[in-house]
Amino acid sequence: MKAFVRQEKLMGTAFSLGVLAQDKKKANQWLQMGVDEIKRIENLLSEYQPTSITSKINQNAGVKPVGIDTETMALIERSIAISKLTKGDFDITVGALKALFNFKNTDFEMPSNKRIQEALKHVGYQNIVLDKQNLSIAFTSPRIKISFNAIGKGYASDMVKKLWQNNGVTSGYINASGDLTAFGKKVDGSHWNIGIANPDLKDEALLHLPLVNASVATSGDYEQHFIWKGKRYSHNINPQTGMPLTGIKSVTVVSPSAELSDALATAVYVKGVAKGLEFVNQLPKTYCVIINAENKLFFSEKLKYEKITV
Repeated sequence: MKAFVRQEKLMGTAFSLGVLAQDKKKANQWLQMGVDEIKRIENLLSEYQPTSITSKINQNAGVKPVGIDTETMALIERSIAISKLTKGDFDITVGALKALFNFKNTDFEMPSNKRIQEALKHVGYQNIVLDKQNLSIAFTSPRIKISFNAIGKGYASDMVKKLWQNNGVTSGYINASGDLTAFGKKVDGSHWNIGIANPDLKDEALLHLPLVNASVATSGDYEQHFIWKGKRYSHNINPQTGMPLTGIKSVTVVSPSAELSDALATAVYVKGVAKGLEFVNQLPKTYCVIINAENKLFFSEKLKYEKITV
């Protein structure tokens, strides 16, 4: 068996797909299958593509219900379930809040409390109205906007893994700009692993996490943040207060599902160190590493990792 890799820019991020195969022709078929599946999901979910179902839903917010397919319905239902599980710390309806902030490290002016409070009126998973019988979605406000940014790449990785396994792939990985889903083993028989980056030197790893049929996702402020009155704020926004987060540089979550790891990394970021660890410790087969603003590391219970010594 040999390792074969394909790299593509998909869903606005750098994807690296890898499989183990006996020959190049078969590997290329599997890799193309993976790329095509991610493109399919991007066309379905991207809020930046005017023909996507997400765009159609947002364009008709507060106007009329929009018919959706069973796949999108199921993803929205799971998103709402995660919102309930996290007590609202993960929410796909934060669009009105994100529109207030600029996270490109340029000159910034904090929105007034009045504007934030006004935007909060149009945020909340409770405002999503699903009609399962007729396969449609509607909102209670015309300014509600949904986004799958905090769960979409994880969902795509899960779908590629499922597709590959159904077509004979015994070992492979999907790396979405550092969020890794892996199954099987490497060519040498060892487990796949991922490095937890130093928040201040992203090319430097602080420790390694072995992945055994698991997925890991990181939510951090490495590339998207801003400084306001000497304080560093993340691009992650608390959907309940409307404020961007501070005090944490990154959260990494390991779980059996890329979709779940993706969503929970955001939720734990919102919860903060103490509540985040308490929350993760109650979940089966789910673990996390949190790095706070002072670069101190916090680990959930029973997390297996390898420290890197210099």
